[in-house]
This record gives sequence, C-alpha cells and structure tokens, in this order.
Amino acid sequence: MERVREVKSEEGILIEYLRRAYHAVDGLWFMMVEQASGFDEALELDRRVWEVLAKIEARKARELMGCAGNSAEELARCFGLKLKADGQEFEADASDDGVRFALRGCAWLGLLRKGGRAHLALRIGQTICMTEGRVWCAEFGGEYVFEIPEMGCAARSGSDGCQMRFARNG
Repeated sequence: MERVREVKSEEGILIEYLRRAYHAVDGLWFMMVEQASGFDEALELDRRVWEVLAKIEARKARELMGCAGNSAEELARCFGLKLKADGQEFEADASDDGVRFALRGCAWLGLLRKGGRAHLALRIGQTICMTEGRVWCAEFGGEYVFEIPEMGCAARSGSDGCQMRFARNG
C-alpha cells in the first residue's frame, strides 16, 4: 500500500519554519542568560522582554485585524491571532463579561518537555503568561483583568490545556 504524503503549501512551510525559529531563539537566548547569570536573572529578563513583545504583538494584531475598539470580540480576534501565531489550538468565547480562551495543549510546555525542562514550566508560565496577559489588558484600554484559572503546566492530571480569561472590569 502506498503512503500518501501530506503536501504543505509554500506558505505553510514558511510559517512552520518561522515559528520554529521564533521558538528556538526564545529558548536559546534564555538558556544563554541562564548559563551566564542563573535562572532567576534569565526569568526576570525574559519577563521584561515579553512585556515589550506583548505590547508590540497587541498593537500589530489590532492593526492587522482592523480593531480600533476595546470590545471583547476584538480582543478575542486579536489575542486569537497571537495564539495562532504561536501554533496554539484553542477555542474562544467572547461575551459582555469578557473573553475566555480554552487552550488545547500548550506549544511552550511541549517545547519545555522536549528539552527536559518541564520542571520549570509552572514558574515560567506564572511569570511570562501572566505578564503577557496583563500587557494585553492594558493595550485594550485597561478594561480587562487577566487570569489563568487552569494552567496546563500546573495540572496533575496530565492535561496540558489552559483556561485563560480576560474579565471585564466592573
């Protein structure tokens, strides 16, 4: 029986290539700083980098998606673009109360596991994911509060999924 090979488009190949390079650069620079200055310093520098990057991502997502307001639907579309760029599978629900994202697995947790560093995932997630979420809230007019009621990197059940929520203030 002949195997059918999935043929990816040139655009699909480019996206996969760039995503892999993006993930590799993030991990490599972190490990180099960690080697030179220790884990705590590397994590703090990583937090500061992601604080700025999240602002850039949010602003670019708004521009690309044509979203000038702060509605839950716009936030869902823009943050959804960010998650897709990370290679994340998810579902989003927007309502008057805010936006809930249900992530199936975690692209970043998968990379940490592959590199034998899963034991660091919870601390990294609590620092970096929370930083990104707070920045996205600020970029959407400060009208939201970010929380992660379920973190895949904290799950004892073996589930990698996360629940992220942008709750409307007031």
